[in-house]
Amino acid sequence: MSIYRAVAELEANNDRGALCTIVRSQGATPRHTASKMLVYSDGRISGSVGGGELENRVIAEALAAMADGNSRVVEYGMTDPARGDPGICGGQVEVYVEPILPKPALVVIGAGHVGRAVAHLAHWLGFYVIVSDDRAELCTPESVPEADVYYPLPMAELPAQLGLVPLVKGERWTAIVLTTRGSDVDVEGLPALLATPVSYIGVIGSRRRWEITRRQLLERGVPAEQVARVHSPIGLELNAETPEEIAVSILAEILSLKLGGHGRAMSRRGTEAG
Repeated sequence: MSIYRAVAELEANNDRGALCTIVRSQGATPRHTASKMLVYSDGRISGSVGGGELENRVIAEALAAMADGNSRVVEYGMTDPARGDPGICGGQVEVYVEPILPKPALVVIGAGHVGRAVAHLAHWLGFYVIVSDDRAELCTPESVPEADVYYPLPMAELPAQLGLVPLVKGERWTAIVLTTRGSDVDVEGLPALLATPVSYIGVIGSRRRWEITRRQLLERGVPAEQVARVHSPIGLELNAETPEEIAVSILAEILSLKLGGHGRAMSRRGTEAG
């Protein structure tokens, strides 16, 4: 597989990696300018920038770049291992290490009118969109064309299939939005979701619906601190009515939390500060 195809596959799977490219090679070096190596999150590689200790050090820099999200240029002399050089070829090499980071993930559970609108807007905003519904006929590319992955199964089975914990451990920002058809569905499925350390869980519906759901979850023994993680009613107050308007409200809240915003009108910031 070519290095470019490997990068494309990595991005298609919304995985993490780092592309390492020799940008300057002077004198005798194992590989020369434009040589490339893709480093995966588990340390596997595709391609090469020279092998040996040089390559080991570049892999370490690639893993560090995946962790902090910052690209870097690293320079190595290839003259004297006694002073720390990774080789004895006699030349110098510079490698540009560029992290490839996954998109934030948005899991939409419930592929009705609002769920489809949320998936559409989230796709446009650059999220990796995962759609799930226990009604298989709604959880399809024909019904929700903007999703990346489809899971037609009961909500309680979703964490095991989706691997929400690995998503978070991989430092992928993940939000879950329940646009489901009723409290009974939420009560059955939420306990499994609340046990996962995702970044955000929101449930659609009125305050009364959420209060009924909350009470039943507590009666089933779900810890109160897990139940308190839920945002419901979901979204910012926009007086939204249509599925598209509700989707804007939901995504506005998610983006506000993700980006550290306050959700207030920009025009009021100066007045409040004064």
